[in-house]
Amino acid sequence: MSERRSRSEGTGRSRSESGSGSSTARRPGTYGDYGGQYVPEALMPAITELDDAYERYVRSNAGGFMDEFASRIADFGGRPTPLQYAEELSDRYDFDVYLKREDLLHGGAHKLNNALGQCLLAKYMGKERIVAETGAGQHGTATAMAAAHLGLDCEIYMGTRDIRRQRPNVFRMRLNGAEVNPVTAGRGTLKEAISETMRDWATTVEDTHYVIGSVVGPHPFPAMVRDFQRVIADEIREQSEEKFDSLPSSVVACAGGGSNTMGAFAAFAGDAENGDAATDTADTADGADTSAVGLFAVEAGGSSLSVDEDRGVAPNSASLSTGSEGVLHGARTKLLQDGHGQIMESHSISSGLDYAGVGPELAHLVDTGRVQAVSVDDDRALEAFHRLSQNEGIIPALETAHAIAWLDDADPEAVGDRVVVNVSGRGDKDLESALEETAKRDLDIAPDMDVFDAEAMTNGSSDIDVEDESR
Repeated sequence: MSERRSRSEGTGRSRSESGSGSSTARRPGTYGDYGGQYVPEALMPAITELDDAYERYVRSNAGGFMDEFASRIADFGGRPTPLQYAEELSDRYDFDVYLKREDLLHGGAHKLNNALGQCLLAKYMGKERIVAETGAGQHGTATAMAAAHLGLDCEIYMGTRDIRRQRPNVFRMRLNGAEVNPVTAGRGTLKEAISETMRDWATTVEDTHYVIGSVVGPHPFPAMVRDFQRVIADEIREQSEEKFDSLPSSVVACAGGGSNTMGAFAAFAGDAENGDAATDTADTADGADTSAVGLFAVEAGGSSLSVDEDRGVAPNSASLSTGSEGVLHGARTKLLQDGHGQIMESHSISSGLDYAGVGPELAHLVDTGRVQAVSVDDDRALEAFHRLSQNEGIIPALETAHAIAWLDDADPEAVGDRVVVNVSGRGDKDLESALEETAKRDLDIAPDMDVFDAEAMTNGSSDIDVEDESR
């Protein structure tokens, strides 16, 4: 399946636009102008089967599915994760900062919420094999863990560039028994990995479920991933009421495809599906006005927000801020593309944000103004990586570092007095990348890098004797 499509062309007919009626008719899986099911006919039976299972088990809790999911994500995953007051960050800004600690979930990132949910759904559907894509490796790791936990075979597709950047996570996937398939096409990043996984799924649908890692792809994936990740926002809401007897004034999350973003926003954003007004008050049984909560999606600004159409390169991954409408990986959404509709190569210091598109619901929420899209460049994200590590004792994923960095830009009047930042994952996976990127830059906040000088390490090693080592 080629991801190079014009703005008016899809990878097959969209069910959301089929049949009679206007393009604005209310149909499942559409968010304003975005969403749909742009897939080859060969995949439609699998999509239909998955849609039915989603409605039956996830939406209607048939057979107690959601009850089992809640039990497993608590016992196996370790939920709920804490909502921590960040003292040093709060002192730095004119508002209180709270950190939603998804980095403490089993596996080190929010990705387990969705991976466990979809793997469990696959078992209910009678599927014995799992395929998944991964960029930063956290989704692949979470899927491999969930598949091992539930006794499912698992294959992961990962771009060669990302494999080089995320070697520890590749090893973790294999430790959990998953097969990791390198993808050499294109730049070897997330976009290409998704394409290869879809090709696999198209030929193995009878016994295989595709665990997509973000709120992207054809319906029901964007809605289903959001629903499994919604546990984040529900906990933020409940924990905020417990800690300071009100909702947060704002929620901030980094945005690549948008899984942790929609997970953190879902209880506050209102109902955007089928074109409903995104500013409507969300599920407010307690009478709280969730529409008053500011929602900020922080994208990867890379090295520049410009686009080099001659080279087919966008030196950023800021689809919400700079993208235009098109079709990619089965859904209409905002993409980084040139004037001819060709997908641009994206870039971010963070593998998990390095994607040329974004989830359709998030694109719609930005268009309606319910979510504000902002961006942070590579340099500032790396500075924030060091700052959170030094000031709060939390080494964040480079994805999360973008959200932390944006707090320097936040207008106190716009974000209010209590800001929750979703810490999407921990930074273990990024230590090699952070070391390499820090060495390239003169960052005042970075630790002294002399200890990593190859010559110094070689010379020093000859001076260490057995007695020294015993200490």
